[in-house]
Amino acid sequence: MVGVPTDAELVATDAELVARCRQGDDDAWALLVERFARYVHAILVRAYRLCPDVAEETFHDVFARVYEQLPKLRDDAAFRPWLAQLTRRVAVDELRVGAHERPADSELIEDLDIAADDMIAELEQALTVRVAMAELPSLCGDVLDRCFARDENYATIGAALGVPAGAIAGRISHCLGRLRRKLEGRSRGPSPSPSAAQ
Repeated sequence: MVGVPTDAELVATDAELVARCRQGDDDAWALLVERFARYVHAILVRAYRLCPDVAEETFHDVFARVYEQLPKLRDDAAFRPWLAQLTRRVAVDELRVGAHERPADSELIEDLDIAADDMIAELEQALTVRVAMAELPSLCGDVLDRCFARDENYATIGAALGVPAGAIAGRISHCLGRLRRKLEGRSRGPSPSPSAAQ
């Protein structure tokens, strides 16, 4: 049974979770799926424009393949790009199945796959920022999330956090500086493992 994640599990790197999954750790698998569920779903729906029912089925197919093919991943730190590539291949396969039913659509699949590059790059950037925010002290992460993700005004943020509304702008500025320093020098991450995102 999957328990409540500990603080150490919440900040575990992707590579650490992958290594634990290889050892049969069900809690690590649950955390890995939870960490990347929105990412995979966004690739399927936003980049490949799969309808909700097809996206849901494809989502489960992606994670079934991840579970089966994880032993073939050569570099545990390359999990995210490997997952993106595997998700792309499953999405394109799904589009090709649909194209057999609607031949005119088959010509659009290649164009859609090319256009998906930009959307996946945006998703990568958003995920990188989210990971960096999760590494910030909780007050900073909460202030930035409320301001930029939830679009809350200063009064609402101040009331929720017990901070005077007049101090929120300064907190946001301070936290953005910390986030900027976290993001500086980070590379786009390792290349996908050439082994098996199939």
